[in-house]
Amino acid sequence: MQSLQLNNETRVPHVPLFWGRRKQAVPHSFRAFCEMSGRALTLTALTAILLISGCRQDMHNQPKIIPQRGSDFFADHRGARPQIVNTVARGQLQSDSYFYTGVVQGANGYREEKDQLPFPASMEVLERGQERFNVYCTPCHSRVGNGLGEIVQRGYKPAANLNDQVRRSQPISHYFYVMTHGYGAMPDYAEQLTPEDRWAVAAYIRALQLSQAASSADVPSGAQVRELKDLATEAGHPDYAQPWTLPNATSVQALPAVTSEGNPGNAPANANTPKIVVPATRTAPAAAK
Repeated sequence: MQSLQLNNETRVPHVPLFWGRRKQAVPHSFRAFCEMSGRALTLTALTAILLISGCRQDMHNQPKIIPQRGSDFFADHRGARPQIVNTVARGQLQSDSYFYTGVVQGANGYREEKDQLPFPASMEVLERGQERFNVYCTPCHSRVGNGLGEIVQRGYKPAANLNDQVRRSQPISHYFYVMTHGYGAMPDYAEQLTPEDRWAVAAYIRALQLSQAASSADVPSGAQVRELKDLATEAGHPDYAQPWTLPNATSVQALPAVTSEGNPGNAPANANTPKIVVPATRTAPAAAK
């Protein structure tokens, strides 16, 4: 160690700048910090180089069709191509217009409904119609279709009584049309029910009307008529099952009951107006299936 003389009086020890292999005498922590900073700077530079090399416009401007934009690929410079003439998308042919609309073109040139299903009314169809009816229709029309469902008894506008003379006189496709387009306070159920389900519900409504208007004379000879309560007990259900009764909801009805349905969806309102008075917009099939 060398000494340094100041004013010929004081000697101060001198610390050498390099030890051993001339390494700088600096704290270890500072040296490590410098090494780590160098590595971080190198990594940052490499990352920046990779990012810059990836920012190429050929990945942004890919050769693809973008809606509502032009295209240099086609001669007319239109990205959206026109539809091919006389082609129909899969599942949208709808060749049987009665199945999808519920109306046919009458002899007088007007559309009219028919009291006919587009397919046989099997027990499977009726069971499906009952299940869909109980899900979507009973809140307003009730399980027996008298128009006094639970929400009607709580102030909603009274629904149509499917068992009155007006509704029983309407053709079966009338119910399909109303379910498709809605009427009055009733919204349409085209999104909730497929065309097959709408026809199944219409078939079940007709069966429901027959059951509610049945009499002992309609029972086949030798058949036994049993109470609903007895049938429920045998099936293991609680004994609360009783014959249906018509609730009195007059005191909670927000609006007076509708006495005339009018012409929903160009459909006949009663037996005296069986024809529709709006010109047809499409040609009906030669024969309803």
